[in-house]
Order: sequence, then structure tokens, then C-alpha cells
Amino acid sequence: MAAKIFKDMPGGLKMPAIGLGTWQVTNEAEIETALNAALELGYRHIDTAFAYQNEHIIGRVLQEWFSSGKLKREDLFITTKLPMQGVHPDRVEMFIKKSLESLKLDYVDLYLIHFPIGSKYVEGQTRPSLDSMQTEPEDHVGVWKKMEEQVDAGRTKTIGLSNFNVRQINRVLKSARIKPACLQVELHVYLQQRELVKLCHQNGIVVVAYSPLGSPGYNKVLTQIGAETKKLPDMLHDKTIKKIATKHKKSNAQVMLRYLLQRDIVAIPKSVTPARLKENIDVFDFTLDAAEVKALDDLEVGEEARVCDFRIVPGLLNHPEFPFLK
Repeated sequence: MAAKIFKDMPGGLKMPAIGLGTWQVTNEAEIETALNAALELGYRHIDTAFAYQNEHIIGRVLQEWFSSGKLKREDLFITTKLPMQGVHPDRVEMFIKKSLESLKLDYVDLYLIHFPIGSKYVEGQTRPSLDSMQTEPEDHVGVWKKMEEQVDAGRTKTIGLSNFNVRQINRVLKSARIKPACLQVELHVYLQQRELVKLCHQNGIVVVAYSPLGSPGYNKVLTQIGAETKKLPDMLHDKTIKKIATKHKKSNAQVMLRYLLQRDIVAIPKSVTPARLKENIDVFDFTLDAAEVKALDDLEVGEEARVCDFRIVPGLLNHPEFPFLK
């Protein structure tokens, strides 16, 4: 079941085009079971973040695989991310060291700025305070220089961005000594982000899609923090996708993932169910034809279909660096 498509990264790295997303997964037993199942199935691309609060669990499982001899460190592509509290030149190194310690790794393959807005840092706080958003435009140039220093120091092989818009990406590109290797954004058949994808591909930046299936469990997260739930896109029951899936004897999810692969986009679907994990990586044995791709292109909804709009955090929406359409 291992990935059969890879994206070239700087320094000869190859990113598997299907990875395991771990956002929303913090239950220890649940993530251990999912990660072990994923590695058995051939997943070699694992995506996490300081903000997900699961790096320590992932690190423990990976060490078990390494110590048993079943895997070597170089067999895996590991991504983690600088949290909002770290979006400041003085805190980049501190936070990547925290992540490496939790992951029990000497380096990660990719380190991303998780969001283009920073928050104040409070020692011991794992998530930004809802009232601590920085009100001034962020020093993306200064932060990026510190990201570059992490490559120089060997703490990460490559660096990139997440949730940045076209304007913000161009700002980094103009000043970068080491250009971003990756942009990770929400991207799926209802939110196709064509302008962003075009900019990235023109500049040799690999695009990684999070929530490629629409993140159907997101309302649970909103409920847990007392936020108002929202109407989520229901792509898993879309009739157009279902018609294509039936023809290929695949699921809607598999068609949506295959669509991204054929757009030269990496996908990191999240699941903790072994059967779904197997399904999500079983997308290399069929191809969508031009008419099917066109039918899926036409499903574009745009911003209304965005699941992770980050507006649940007070202070973000009116920030000058808020990256999405308001």
C-alpha cells in the first residue's frame, strides 16, 4: 500500500504524495493504534504540529519502530510546525527544539510556519490565548531568516509555510535566502485554491492539502471549545463524485484524493480507523480521465466551503495579516 508518487524537495528529499494527518488526534491509545496501523500499511509521511499536542505520542511510537529495526529514520518524512506563539524571530529556535525533544528526533524533514499571525508567548502554555493576538503586522521576513537558520543548524531539512496567502508568500519569496519548499493549506474539491496552487507550482513550491476530505469531524472540535458549529461541506456524499467513484469501484474519498494527486498536490488525510487508513493510501491503481477531472473541477464552491477558517479565535478576523477572505 506504500505511496507510489513522490514530490521532489530540496537536498534530494522525496515527500510521499499521501501522508497521515494527525490534527484533532490527541487520545494516546487512539493515535498509537492509528500510527502503528499506518506504518504497517506503508505510510511514510507523517504530519503533526506543536499545536496538535500529540508530538510526544508520535515520538514514542516512532522510537519503537526505530529500536525494533523495522524502520530507519531516513525511511520517514516527518513534518511539524511552528505555533502561533513562535511567530517571532526570538522564539523560532526555541519551538523547533521543543518539537524535536517531543518527537525524540534529531531533525524533521519539513518545518512550517503554521499560521501567518503570531500570539504572545506564555511559558507552559500549549495553545495561544484567545486574547493574546499580536495586533501589529508580523515580521515574516525576520521569522523566515530564523527558519533558514534551523536548516543551517540541521534541525530541519527543509522549511515552508502553512495558511499563507499569495501576498504573504510573495513577501517571503522576495527576501528568502532559502525559498519555501512547501505550502500547506486547506484544499479539496470544493475549495480548489487555484491561484495559490499556480503561484506555488511556478516557484517550485510543493503544495500539501490538509482536510482533503473536508474534515467531517470538525464540528466536534468546535463543540468541545464552546464555539458555534458551522455547516460543513459534505463531499463524501456528493452525487457527482459518487458517480465517478462507482465507475472506478472506489469510494468518494479515494476519488477526491486521486483528483488532488492528478493536480500535482500532496494530500494528508486524517483517520484513526485502520480500514480508512488503508482506503486512503489505495489511490495509485486508477486514473481519472479528462471528462471526470472537468466534472470535479466544476464542483468548486470557494471560500464558503472552507472548513478551517480560524475565525473561532477572537482577534484573528480583524488582524491585518488574516490570510483568508473575510
